[in-house]
Amino acid sequence: MKLVHVAVGVLIDRQQRVLVALRNANAHQGGLWEFPGGKCEAGEDISEALRREFFEEIGIEVMRDVPLCDIRHDYGDKQVWLEVRRILDYRGEPTGKEGQAIRWQKLGDLNAEDFPAANKAIIDRIQLPDRIAITGKADNEFDFLQRFERALAAGVELIHLRQDNMADALFAALVAQCWQRSRDWPVRLAANTSLALFKTLPVSELHINSAILSSLTKRPVAKNIRLSASCHSLAQLQQAQNIGVDYVFLSPVAVTQSHPGQVPIGWEAFASLVSQAKVPVYALGGMGLQHIDQAMGCGAAGIAAISAFWEAELEAN
Repeated sequence: MKLVHVAVGVLIDRQQRVLVALRNANAHQGGLWEFPGGKCEAGEDISEALRREFFEEIGIEVMRDVPLCDIRHDYGDKQVWLEVRRILDYRGEPTGKEGQAIRWQKLGDLNAEDFPAANKAIIDRIQLPDRIAITGKADNEFDFLQRFERALAAGVELIHLRQDNMADALFAALVAQCWQRSRDWPVRLAANTSLALFKTLPVSELHINSAILSSLTKRPVAKNIRLSASCHSLAQLQQAQNIGVDYVFLSPVAVTQSHPGQVPIGWEAFASLVSQAKVPVYALGGMGLQHIDQAMGCGAAGIAAISAFWEAELEAN
């Protein structure tokens, strides 16, 4: 069966809406929404194909794009290879030049059932936030919860609660209080802890450190539980992929307050590692909000940070 090679573009605006187009009713998977793009022609690289397709079909000139993800899917009657790029800069106003309906849709409103099956992985990828807060040190329980509430007020969509040598009972109590305080906020909580303790906590995601990652031979939680891992090398990235993590933190990208003696990998090496990863990667280590665009320019999903969210006096977005 012939493999169809497709260039796909994901264009997200400042209101966190993504551009989607309606497939012609007579086309394969017709009547469903899709992320714009089209087949690669002979001799074209992926960026060339993407820019040609977007100009021909959407009427815009793509100025800058970076890798987002690769997807291979077998529909039974057709196999597709989607090379997905995130469009960072463009000229023009999107329009359906071939008569197709197009619309800007909020990321949180995307429903995989409205799209071809191969697009589900794209939806999962772009619904990840571009910033993740990680809890750090606190003077006491009251201080910890105050810092946590500042992160909530900053509009962070995902907060990783880190155990950081804290006794299990104390960590479990803090997680329970954080969960109670976050129930009225549009935020997800992850716990950076052991699998045994995680199973007792009221959170929806598990994060594992590099030591736990190296000891695993398979994914430790079900697919409906989002799993992330800390990585510091290509070997660890490959291990994370092998056990089926949903995303990773790669660190330290820059000098960090939490590990001041650790030599940073730098942006060039970070970009190289991201290009070899098959899962979403977040830059960690010395990261602030000002680094989000730079991280995404390297192909990352965004940044993860402790100091930027945990130690600063933050105002609601």
